[in-house]
Amino acid sequence: MNLEHIQQALRDAGLGGWLFYDFDNRDPIAYRMLGLPNKHTSRRWYYYVPATGEPTRLVHSVEPGKLDTLPGKKIPYRTWETMQAELRTLLAGQGKVAMQYSPDCTIPYLSRVDAGTVELVRSCGVEVVSSADLVSRFEAVLDAAGWESHQLAGDKMHAVLGETWAEIARQLRAGEPCTENGIQTFMVQRYAHHGLDCEGQFPIVAVNAHAGDPHFDPTPEAGGPIKDGDAILIDLWAKLAQPGSIYYDITWCGIVGDGPIPKKYQEIWDIACAARDRAVAFVTDRLASGEPLYGYEVDRACRQVIETQGYGPYFVHRTGHSIGEQVHGNGAHIDDLETRDRRELIPGLLFSIEPGIYLAEEAGLGVRTEIDVFIGPDRRPQIYGPIQHELVRVR
Repeated sequence: MNLEHIQQALRDAGLGGWLFYDFDNRDPIAYRMLGLPNKHTSRRWYYYVPATGEPTRLVHSVEPGKLDTLPGKKIPYRTWETMQAELRTLLAGQGKVAMQYSPDCTIPYLSRVDAGTVELVRSCGVEVVSSADLVSRFEAVLDAAGWESHQLAGDKMHAVLGETWAEIARQLRAGEPCTENGIQTFMVQRYAHHGLDCEGQFPIVAVNAHAGDPHFDPTPEAGGPIKDGDAILIDLWAKLAQPGSIYYDITWCGIVGDGPIPKKYQEIWDIACAARDRAVAFVTDRLASGEPLYGYEVDRACRQVIETQGYGPYFVHRTGHSIGEQVHGNGAHIDDLETRDRRELIPGLLFSIEPGIYLAEEAGLGVRTEIDVFIGPDRRPQIYGPIQHELVRVR
């Protein structure tokens, strides 16, 4: 925890302070932000960081050492009456106080504090506001080493993708059984060879109607064969198998064999690519203008392209997500569908843009095109690695 940086961020935001709270290990964000070991917590604790001055640790007498690694004075409590009285004294006159809270739960990834605790804090005479932008600033902004690890992972990921297309073609030429699950297993093995880690969340290999399921899982039971003429979607994500590494997350589509590409498949592919490119252009133009840019706005710009072509109901997920040490990070998501993400896209953030059109029942098809966008210190978006424009021919 960098106390000076946190307090400067609080002053920049015009906040009185940031109140961290946990019970029963419900808030992993607090543990990461404060650099605490996430050991079992059986009693409530509070850690208050004011915009200026010394922080305060409010801990139960059963677990008095819970926050001893953090700076600030310690106030032990034994009864609930004492806890509430100390909390009121601590927060008196503090104005706006940030917590891991999201109004109307618009950002469920952040909403960690229960409603009763928010009510209690409000009763202390302060206004509880969301810590969403603070968390994004401290948890999702990449440093130079993080951006470099993303690029190194990207080189390896594109190597795996190339090997995967080649392996599908080899198995089919050799007359070997070629299945979605078998190719997924091959990819995971190549991850290990290249020093990549997906933390047990395996890539998606999906053909035809299975590609119309955005989160299809090609298990041995659910996975089917891959054969000539099949439309295929491969969604792969991983990071370097090193501490602090940042994920790389892409999706590519192709078709097996030399036969004609189905008209509907080509149509929805072209529309998805146009939507992706529109989102990138929107991000580029807005950042160049110097105006603030929010996650929900990018989703809207991307989604409008697909809606205009009549496929809006078949774009069933958000346009993109924050990327960090977890493949779904804690920064702003590109979302005006599942949530309205009003977090600002600021320099140092990395996020995906991945429009898709899913016609599993209507046409037995699905497409998605995914890239990762990094906002550099100069507010210019950067995309590392090739961007797919044409369907891959697997032969």
